[in-house]
Amino acid sequence: MPLVEPLVFTFLLGHDFSMMSLASAIEPLRSYNRLYEKQAFNWHLASLNGEPVVAANGIPFPTRSIDDVMPGSHYLFICGGERVVTPKYERGYQKAMRQAARAGIIIGSLSTGTFLLAKCGLLKGYRCTIHWESRSAFKEIYPDIQCTHKIFEIDRGRLTCSGGTAAMDMMLNLIAERYGDEHAASIANQFHHERIRSAEDDQRGGRPAGAAMPAPLGAAIAVMQAHIEDPISLPEVAKRAGVGKRQLERLFAHYFDKTPQRFYLELRLEQAREMLIYSDQSIIEIAVSAGFGSTSHFAGWFRRTFGVLPSAMRRVRQKKNLS
Repeated sequence: MPLVEPLVFTFLLGHDFSMMSLASAIEPLRSYNRLYEKQAFNWHLASLNGEPVVAANGIPFPTRSIDDVMPGSHYLFICGGERVVTPKYERGYQKAMRQAARAGIIIGSLSTGTFLLAKCGLLKGYRCTIHWESRSAFKEIYPDIQCTHKIFEIDRGRLTCSGGTAAMDMMLNLIAERYGDEHAASIANQFHHERIRSAEDDQRGGRPAGAAMPAPLGAAIAVMQAHIEDPISLPEVAKRAGVGKRQLERLFAHYFDKTPQRFYLELRLEQAREMLIYSDQSIIEIAVSAGFGSTSHFAGWFRRTFGVLPSAMRRVRQKKNLS
C-alpha cells in the first residue's frame, strides 16, 4: 500500500472477543504515533449498531457503527475470542466483511475471527491461521482452506492472526514493511518484546514447555492429528513415527505425563469440543468426525474429560448466543 498517513484500522468486535488480542494489535500503532510524534495510524472500534461490546473478560468497550467508519478505513479486522458472533448478528457481520472486501479494504482477523472470514467465503484461495486450540476444528469444517500453524499469515489482502501477543508481531511486521526494521524494533523495545517473530514462526501452543520436542514425538503427534476421524492403533502410530511402541510410551510419559493413548483420545475430544462451540453440526456428526462409533461412547468420554455432556455444552453455547 502506498505511504498514506494516517493509515486507518477498524476493529470490528465480536462477542466475547479477546481483549489481549485487541490490545496487542492496537498498542504498537499507538506507540509508533507517540515515539515518532506523528499521526501515522488511526483506529476505530466498531460494532454493527454502535453499541458497547463486552469482551470475554466482562469489560464493555464503546464502539462506533461500522457503517460510519468503514468508508475511511484501509484495514478491517474481525476480532474473535471465546466465540465470534452470535447467530442473531452473524449475517450483519458477514455483510460488513464482504462489503469491505468489495470496497478494496484489506481484510483481517484476530484469534477465532478466522471462522467468520471462512464462513463469508473470504479465504478461498488464501492461506490463513487461527489459534492452535481451534485449528483442528477449523480444518474439519473448512478442509479446502489452507490453515497453517503459523502465528500469523499475510497473504495478499488477507491477514489472519492466531491471537494473543501474535497480534503484536503481525503489527510490528506491518510497521517494518512500511517504515523499516529499525522503527519496528524501537516499538518492540517499548513493550520489552525481545524478538519480533515473523510469519515463518510456528505457534507453540499445545507443545511441551522447556526443551524442544524430540522429532519422533512431534512426528507421532502429527500422525495422530492426521487421523482424528479414523483413529489408528498405537503400534501403527509408532511405526509411522519411526520408533518402537515402548519408546513412544516413554516419550509421552516424560513430556506429557500421560500415555500416548490418553493423549490421542484428548486430541479427539478437544476437536469435538471446538466443533460444539464453533460449528452447527449435530452431536452425532461431531462424534463421528472425532472418531467415535457411537454417541453414547463419545458422550461418556466427553463427560469424564470436561465434566459435562456434549448436549449440555451445546445448550450453554445456544443460551449464550441468545444473550
